[in-house]
Amino acid sequence: MAEMVKYFWTKAVDDGTRIGLTTEGQDELGTIKFAKLPAVGDTVKKGDNLLSVEADKAVSDIPSPVSGKVTAVNPALADDYAALNGSDTDAAWFVDVQEA
Repeated sequence: MAEMVKYFWTKAVDDGTRIGLTTEGQDELGTIKFAKLPAVGDTVKKGDNLLSVEADKAVSDIPSPVSGKVTAVNPALADDYAALNGSDTDAAWFVDVQEA
């Protein structure tokens, strides 16, 4: 799964680390049709499966780059996954994790 790392970005936010999809990830996966995301309050461990995405070209399990508690899930993903398929990479985020 190490090759998946380049498809995701992380950045510091007030309550921890935000994890999102890079342009390279969008290009490689194709249009994302579904994402199975953790819930707020879930605990994640670095290297363990964080989420799964189903896209045109692949179904991929994404390992977590950090350990901690999920503090936010992108509300734009509640109804559809257009935010993951657009050109605004800042909007293409999955979750925020407060590191343990």
